[in-house]
Amino acid sequence: MNRMDTSPSPLRVGLLGFGLAGSVFHAPLIATTPGLALDTVVTSEPERRERAREAGAPGGEVRTLPSADDLFADPDRLDLVVVATPNRTHVRLAHRALDAGLPVVVDKPLAPTAAEARELAAKAEAKGLLLAPFQNRRWDNDFLTLRSLLAEDALGEVHRFESRFERWRPRPKGGWRESGDPQEVGGLLYDLGSHLVDQALTLFGPAASVYAEADVRRPGAEADDDTFIALTHESGVHSHLWMSATASRLGPRFRVLGSRAGYVKYGLDPQENALREGARPAEGAPWGVEPEEAWGTLGALEDTREVPTLDGDYPAFYDAIATALREGTPPPVTAHEAAAALQVLETARSFTRARTL
Repeated sequence: MNRMDTSPSPLRVGLLGFGLAGSVFHAPLIATTPGLALDTVVTSEPERRERAREAGAPGGEVRTLPSADDLFADPDRLDLVVVATPNRTHVRLAHRALDAGLPVVVDKPLAPTAAEARELAAKAEAKGLLLAPFQNRRWDNDFLTLRSLLAEDALGEVHRFESRFERWRPRPKGGWRESGDPQEVGGLLYDLGSHLVDQALTLFGPAASVYAEADVRRPGAEADDDTFIALTHESGVHSHLWMSATASRLGPRFRVLGSRAGYVKYGLDPQENALREGARPAEGAPWGVEPEEAWGTLGALEDTREVPTLDGDYPAFYDAIATALREGTPPPVTAHEAAAALQVLETARSFTRARTL
């Protein structure tokens, strides 16, 4: 079934889940994307349902439903389903959306395994439906800046890419994201690692080999909270990726070393904090802008210069989704790309702590 919509009316979106991912990222980005309308939010919690009713465009009220069954009982009302529920439910709900004839966006990770991601991709292709994993970090300001520098060949031949998502959270917060139950697909490897690996593969191509170290360091923690992945890409680039909740001193977000110059960037893209604080992208208004004092530097040793950071652009993801649905263009992120990243994460998860000799 092909649900490509060429009418000028907004495409109606049903959002499954209104926790962190649904309320902070998906709802505001959907509601502010021209051509999309946040029609329905599914959440069973009364307090979240109250907030969800006000999450749409100004002047409109969003319909709320208590269960996915209620949403899929009337699939013709919607043009797109977004899955922003706990990781353990992603595959099941994505299959239900596709079986209902609905295009679907799935928050990362798309699935626990590469095989399940490929199965979803095959179903979407057979039905002629869009399936797009949500990888918003491809539109982080630092990532966009680095891609621009690489396109300009500003670093020469890159041989090492270092990338970090580090936090200082010495006490676990609890919840499914930090659960040790494998069914929950929790831990930093699949949370922050999904972003870090996706960025590395996007920049430098497929991985030829993987090495990893995963530890549970905080008292009372159940899932990995201090993890390192080393990739050797088929291109010859080495990527070193850190994700940690136990970093009492933060390293650079990026350190990229090339044959002519290196690029070093500290700090995180400002878009997540802005969304958490209630800010919303608006057409023509500044968004994702970083102050000059946070810019990265390019050069060698003491011969460096500041590089203006490009503006972050999370809205670009749903802009591309709207275009893909109306015009049949490819989605901004594909399930096959997600499967390649999941293959790396699965391999990394297979490593255990080294034995003492």
